[in-house]
Amino acid sequence: MGVTRGCQELLSLLCGIWLWVSVAEPSPPTPTGQSREGAPLQFRLAGYPRKHNEGRIEVFYNQEWGTICDDDFTLANAHVLCRHLGFVAATGWTHSAKYGKGSGRIWLDNLNCGGSEKSVVDCRSRGWGNSDCSHEEDAGVICKDERIAGFVDSNVIETEQNQVEELRLRPVVSHAKRPLPVTEGIVEVRYKNSWAQICDENWSSWNSHVVCGMLGFPAEKKVNQNFYRLSAHRHPLNYRLHSVSCLGHEAHLSLCSFEFYRGNATGVCKGGMPAVVGCVPGPLFATGSAQKKKRRPQQVQKRLRLKGGARPGEGRVEVLRNNEWGTVCDDRWNLVSAGVVCRELGFGSAKEALTGARMGQGMGPIHMNEVQCAGSEKSLWSCPHKNITKEGCKHSEDAGVRCNIPSMGYENTVRLSGGRSPFEGRVEVALGAGSNGTQQPWGLVCGQGWGILEAAVVCRQLGLGFASQGLQETWYWDASNVTEMVLSGVKCTGQEMTLSHCRHHDTVTCQKTGTRFAAGVICSETASDLLLHAPLVQETAYIEDRPLHMLYCAAEENCLSSSARQANWPYGHRRLLRFSSQIHNNGRADFRPKAGRHSWVWHECHGHYHSMDIFTHYDLLTPNGTKVAEGHKASFCLEDTECQEDVGKRYECANFGEQGITVGCWDLYRHDIDCQWIDITDVRPGNYILQVVINPRYEVAESDFTNNAMKCNCKYDGHRIWVHNCHIGDALSEEGNRRFEQYPGQLNNQVV
Repeated sequence: MGVTRGCQELLSLLCGIWLWVSVAEPSPPTPTGQSREGAPLQFRLAGYPRKHNEGRIEVFYNQEWGTICDDDFTLANAHVLCRHLGFVAATGWTHSAKYGKGSGRIWLDNLNCGGSEKSVVDCRSRGWGNSDCSHEEDAGVICKDERIAGFVDSNVIETEQNQVEELRLRPVVSHAKRPLPVTEGIVEVRYKNSWAQICDENWSSWNSHVVCGMLGFPAEKKVNQNFYRLSAHRHPLNYRLHSVSCLGHEAHLSLCSFEFYRGNATGVCKGGMPAVVGCVPGPLFATGSAQKKKRRPQQVQKRLRLKGGARPGEGRVEVLRNNEWGTVCDDRWNLVSAGVVCRELGFGSAKEALTGARMGQGMGPIHMNEVQCAGSEKSLWSCPHKNITKEGCKHSEDAGVRCNIPSMGYENTVRLSGGRSPFEGRVEVALGAGSNGTQQPWGLVCGQGWGILEAAVVCRQLGLGFASQGLQETWYWDASNVTEMVLSGVKCTGQEMTLSHCRHHDTVTCQKTGTRFAAGVICSETASDLLLHAPLVQETAYIEDRPLHMLYCAAEENCLSSSARQANWPYGHRRLLRFSSQIHNNGRADFRPKAGRHSWVWHECHGHYHSMDIFTHYDLLTPNGTKVAEGHKASFCLEDTECQEDVGKRYECANFGEQGITVGCWDLYRHDIDCQWIDITDVRPGNYILQVVINPRYEVAESDFTNNAMKCNCKYDGHRIWVHNCHIGDALSEEGNRRFEQYPGQLNNQVV
């Protein structure tokens, strides 16, 4: 009895202690909580370079300013934060400390807003101060430049004018008023809806270097100061900055040290004059005699390129080592290293250093890791870096850049009309400035022969990304009073910066002249990018002698050479070079067939639908490029055979399903299915080149068509075949390609 009572007392004591601890213990701050003192949260934008409506987002909590981590950050988060700052909405957000690394605490991590919350307090997160991030992951927001009506600016927004948002060169010399770009003039900064000058006291070439970089030029040049000194006295001046001091590696003038003139300062810039800068344009933007000099053949082979970008000066960074192109890992990738890349390629300083394969994943080797440039290097290879290890990096970490480029005014010479959004419409081109100040006349482009490559140039020219479609008829966009065809026979390579750089008829020749037959485009911010896995072709190639009685379906689909028609069916056989094809989508959008399911063609013999008539071309070429055998593959089934880790399959052919290849997935055509071959029955023994081209007619938009071809050396002795040196068409250097094309052939079957 006493024991039982003792147990009850002990149990009551333990329960009391548990209850006291439970009440005393503070609950975790979920969703986000409020300031411990109950003070309202404050927010501000910080960092440089930026405009007044963008920047690193910082929050004042518990009497301390801190940042927000970019883990799981979304546009919905940015909407809520921009409303805190008095803007109506967000237009974007940034990651990886684009506006510079903050300091102090990282207050929020894994922030998860729906977008409609009145306060960030209502969003979920890991709790205040609970973060596993570093300041290299500070998030930023880009707010719509429209204020909330009646918003009381109680939060701290860094709208002081102690920054330089916009900068230009104002030409004064007559030759500087020639067509764009403006390469020389007085440096002016935007100030209160007008332009102000910078005092040139102690102005250095490093300052000019930074200014030129901001304006898209790789280098600076000396200018005739005397002329500008005379010209400066003829116009009223409004000085804003002085004592500018740059080191030369800064991506923006705001990162240099400088001082502002305060108030109505009188007698400013005594003994000085407005800062004047001259810049040297890169090869892409040089005009006149400068262009001729820049385009002379260079003996030095380039060791750096950008791939996968929609606009000039952006893309995945690729470097050349041992005659093979490879990528750069994004570990420690920053604006300074990106700036070295941009200037080496003839652009200005870097606008963004992109991480996480934002410009699509590359294939092949990863040549560099942990690149740490000082900013003064002439080449990325001169920067300290580490060689990659197998475990060190993946292509999902490929580094990219967006560079500053000069303003060329190309976007003012073409426009889209009648579309449902700014990304689509009928193409209209400017015919030159109107006379006597009249409105600039516009005209249409003949749709005959218009395709995806021409559309890509228009989308690039307008800054609208990649071409999704090039349309030859636009009757459904007939909303403009422009009716005259002024351009026909347009043929582009797809790399031009403006439609005027493409070939076209000297005089307009258009068989269908009605406005409904005018050219149109649909643009997209993202695109797919297909690549063939070259090693698998090399590993799986073999010869099969297949009886004719097993090839009726293949003959019906034109998968045999023309001589098969004269064969003694069903007797005899055809000699086939068979191999597997594994086609990856390394782009930023799914690859979908051009035609919808309603127009797919059913093939009774094989019992499947064709969503694309020609998906791949298979060719056997002599070393000089003469075609000796060919084959083709219709896309009877585009599906996700396998995918990378954490990527789910989206397309499959079963049950008349949707066809396509998801980003991060690949479609496998095995060597043992029909038409996965080249008919080499009539080919003589010798040394040849095996070539496979994906999407050969450019029917579906891609971010890069230069990597759609794969080539291999092969030796055929009449009985066996050896396939080796398989590679993607743009994977080798110019020297490597020359060696491949000049390959003397195998003297024996020993392939090293």
